[in-house]
Amino acid sequence: MSPAPARLLDIDTIYLEPAVEAHPRGREILARFPQARRIEVPSHWNIPELHGNAGSVEDWVRIKRSTLVLGVKKGLTSRPNGRSAHFIAPSSSNGCAMACAYCYVPRRKGYANPITLFVNTDGIGRAIRRHAAAQGPLPAPDQIDDRFFVYDIGENGDLSVDALACDSVRDLVALFRNIPNAKASFATKFVNPDLLAYAPEGKTRIRFSLMPERIARVVDVRTSPMAERIAAIDAFVAAGYEVHANFSPVILYEGWEEDWRALFRALDAGIGPAARAQLKAEIIFLTHNAALHDVNLRWHPKAEALLWRPDIQETKRSEGGMENLRYRTGWKGRWLARFKALLAEELPACGVRYAF
Repeated sequence: MSPAPARLLDIDTIYLEPAVEAHPRGREILARFPQARRIEVPSHWNIPELHGNAGSVEDWVRIKRSTLVLGVKKGLTSRPNGRSAHFIAPSSSNGCAMACAYCYVPRRKGYANPITLFVNTDGIGRAIRRHAAAQGPLPAPDQIDDRFFVYDIGENGDLSVDALACDSVRDLVALFRNIPNAKASFATKFVNPDLLAYAPEGKTRIRFSLMPERIARVVDVRTSPMAERIAAIDAFVAAGYEVHANFSPVILYEGWEEDWRALFRALDAGIGPAARAQLKAEIIFLTHNAALHDVNLRWHPKAEALLWRPDIQETKRSEGGMENLRYRTGWKGRWLARFKALLAEELPACGVRYAF
């Protein structure tokens, strides 16, 4: 079963910027957690108490479960993407209550990086609507979508978990329901049945991230089990969502092909005709990070045995100057071809929208 909401989020401390209470969403969130201690901070990026927590998993999990940060989103620009989505929408949140060992999101709030919710969601919505209006109709079907411009609304967090804390996700689903030329998209590793009542009417794509269960037990910390994610697909399709799969991250190890074959068969057996008819997938091979590797060695070395493979990886400097490890050029192309062939064999109806 998924982690119970009370176990995933049990907020006792809220850090908030001074302007938060001027926003209805800020007041809504504060009212939802009336017993939480409130600590005012000048910026959601500048919270010294959240730094230096890289040493113990116990501290990570405690912070993720018990701490919430509230801020006002400053930049409201939609950025071009062209891979999973046409645009990355201004985020309604960043950070997460889950603790996946490979997560790229941890940045300046320490590696625990609890959820930050932005309370100016009305302004975020207006910015998205203006941007979509300026695009006009989608010129032609492409790898991203046949009819609509797609906006990723969950780049830096998991909106299914955010929905436990406020109604921002409900509002975003409603926003895109009424934008004629655009749809929303976000990936998730948490099954939140509350989203079934949001009435997306085909204008929100939810991407359930899937990987072999025995590997997920090691690296997908505090997330819904694979069987539960697969079992939810039919219900989300029936509720009006477009449901795709994120085969992500693909981690290479001895026996990976047979594990993925078993997952594809479980997915095929676990969904009905309606879900199968609209199913498409993204394939994303693992990218790891040297700084995260060093942190993980201090709390989760078992995960690093899977994630850190310099024998088959190569270093690549990111745009932000970080040292990343990716599977070696040339070899990665061969492994990706093998992955696609396996998918085509086991799930021939599942098209690949994007592979990296």
